[in-house]
Amino acid sequence: MTTADARRAAPVVPVLLIEDTPSLQMYYRAILVAAGYEVRSTGTASEGMAVFADCMPDVVLLDLGLPDGNGLDLMAEMLGLRPHTRVIVITANGSINKAVEAMRGGAHDFLVKPFEEARLLAAVQNAWHVTGTAARRGPGRVTPAAAPAATAQAGFIGSSDTMRRVHHKIGSVARSMATVFITGESGTGKELCALAVHAGSSRAAGPFIALNCGAIPQDLLESEVFGHLKGSFTGAISDKPGAAAAADGGTLFLDEICEMAPPLQTKLLRFLQTSTVLPVGATRPRKVNVRIVCATNRDPMDAVRRGQFREDLYYRLYVVPIHMPPLRDRGDDVIEIAEAALLRFAAEEGRLFHGLDAEVSALFRRLPWPGNVRQVLNVIRNVVVLNEGGVVTRGMLPDTLDLSNALPAPALDATQPPASDQALAGLIGKPLAEIERMVIEATLLRHGGSVPRAARMLDLSPSTLYRKLEGWAKP
Repeated sequence: MTTADARRAAPVVPVLLIEDTPSLQMYYRAILVAAGYEVRSTGTASEGMAVFADCMPDVVLLDLGLPDGNGLDLMAEMLGLRPHTRVIVITANGSINKAVEAMRGGAHDFLVKPFEEARLLAAVQNAWHVTGTAARRGPGRVTPAAAPAATAQAGFIGSSDTMRRVHHKIGSVARSMATVFITGESGTGKELCALAVHAGSSRAAGPFIALNCGAIPQDLLESEVFGHLKGSFTGAISDKPGAAAAADGGTLFLDEICEMAPPLQTKLLRFLQTSTVLPVGATRPRKVNVRIVCATNRDPMDAVRRGQFREDLYYRLYVVPIHMPPLRDRGDDVIEIAEAALLRFAAEEGRLFHGLDAEVSALFRRLPWPGNVRQVLNVIRNVVVLNEGGVVTRGMLPDTLDLSNALPAPALDATQPPASDQALAGLIGKPLAEIERMVIEATLLRHGGSVPRAARMLDLSPSTLYRKLEGWAKP
């Protein structure tokens, strides 16, 4: 589907965006408008409340750090006026506790800066579907999955044999009812794979609901999956259907499934066996018709061996595995992805670029790309934003891109110990827990304090990293 097709097909949905940073407000608004959403945006709490009272939007994107008021108080005021509005709170890395407080106060979802376009659109699409707007607007509209599906198909660009095998497997399994288990490193396109399975199935006209099990605090995950009733716990000010019920008739995508807490794994297994959901506080289960697609960037069998993932749940979910290959194993796909992204981002920014020069193409082929497709997209976005156009040269590449792995290895000085030995010498004699903390803190420092980016570098889930940071912060 082209961007133009997505814009014509996407539902006209009133979305209120309240973000006090002008550049971010413009960026978020552009993403939503390009996907076909009707957006009204403001930068203060007072203006936000005035616009809310005027248009009564179905979905609100609310930055908690506003200059003239408390974002949590504003959310409470909005929900008091219109309880069925779905509020998606936006918070910075260091304010995860505020996000948890907001979820307990009735927020539908939260986004931790920095987040990607696909995550933003998936959150809005999910909230839009749960409000019941689709039902009110009647037939003839695109499925709620269409907006996020059209955001970034770069992960599926490429003509390598590896990706052709992935496409063939998706085509074979999509038409079945089998549960699909997607594995692969962070940034390889696991959610795009899940969307492709959904789009090729008989459920394509139904909802596609994505839930990241690693990005939601464990004490809120049950409510997110199965929903809750008003008054079932402190802060439950209205009924919430949950992702499983919202996906009725469609596909439920559970990302980072191995981060799910063991008690909830038991309830998920029961859900798979009975196809019924029991919201928190409810006494009567509800039957739903949902196909499960799950994903992880870990080795699920290793999680089973470590006792972190139930073996019976593993065998229930691991019916048809699909492995998304890392970019370093996809040959010239990286050039195709980079050039396609260059055209798309240049069009969005109003710039004119003419491809990659020979040196950049050679560098891209040799780089290991630890962040995979996501990293390539970030690099190309940086190039387009900070340069006027032309052919992409090495001098345009961001300083943060580590080119050392793409360059010939320097000759070793036999009189000096290897650098790895020197680094190891500084760690010998220290407790393992102290070494772990040193590595985590150094990685966070390298990535400007961004927990999601540090987690990707360390091959951990963000929730694991947040728990470690909170543990160290306690006296």
